[in-house]
Amino acid sequence: VVKEKNRMGECPVWEERENALVYVDINSQKVCRWSPVTNEVQSVSVDARVGSVALRQCGGYVIALGTRFALLDWDTQAVTTILELEQDKPNNRFNDGKVDPKGRFFAGTMAEETAPGVRARRQGALYTLFPDHSVIKQLDQLDISNGLDWSLDHRTFFHIDSLSYAVHAFSYDVHTGKIACPKLLYHLEKEEQMPDGMCIDAEGKLWVACIDGGRVIRIDPETGKRIQTVKLPTPRITSCCFGGKDYSEMYVTSAYDGLDEATLAKEPHAGEIFKVSRFYFLLSVHQTCQAS
Repeated sequence: VVKEKNRMGECPVWEERENALVYVDINSQKVCRWSPVTNEVQSVSVDARVGSVALRQCGGYVIALGTRFALLDWDTQAVTTILELEQDKPNNRFNDGKVDPKGRFFAGTMAEETAPGVRARRQGALYTLFPDHSVIKQLDQLDISNGLDWSLDHRTFFHIDSLSYAVHAFSYDVHTGKIACPKLLYHLEKEEQMPDGMCIDAEGKLWVACIDGGRVIRIDPETGKRIQTVKLPTPRITSCCFGGKDYSEMYVTSAYDGLDEATLAKEPHAGEIFKVSRFYFLLSVHQTCQAS
């Protein structure tokens, strides 16, 4: 649905008040907004790689860029720094982030590659930015802090550290925002490659984007089993979210960075954004029922 290609499209979030999909292109240092009505993409350039974006109740956005939390005023394009973190780690940057059920912004960091496939290990962390602009560190010694979400009853926090190739579940205290007691929920199969962004659906099931796996997979947190796979027409699938008028459509971001010229020539959809429609979900459920 979005043909404008992203070097590293990430962190899609549906903005109901604008009837638009908001997302970032990390490596192009842009926050973007796409209207399904006009099919227009607007963007604001920032001064560092921007890992994630989330909505503010009062309008505008909170973003995690470089190693700082900041506020973005869309109309003026002004970026106001809230807090700088990890100043002792100049090779780190923020990655994925999301707002919890009480309006706290969770976002994590990672070390950038120093050469293709080479990065310092366990340099990342997961932070929580509270509405009063205070910040706490929730997790340390992460490789690539990535996809995150909360269970429908707000008792569980789900998180991905990509180089663990797994989804973990934590107990979550909605009153304090603290997480504890991690346990392995799902370890990805070889063909699924590496987990990236993640979201939860109205039935409490998790959807995990598989970068270099060309798919999103649906996981049942109750059983720890994969229950559905949706394959996409490009390999570097980065994240997903639900949106649209009644949140019945899934939007899926992708990237073209990391693909060589020969692969790019064979992957015309790399970096685009896709929509998985209600019809697809209904059809796939019907086919599953028939098969069983």
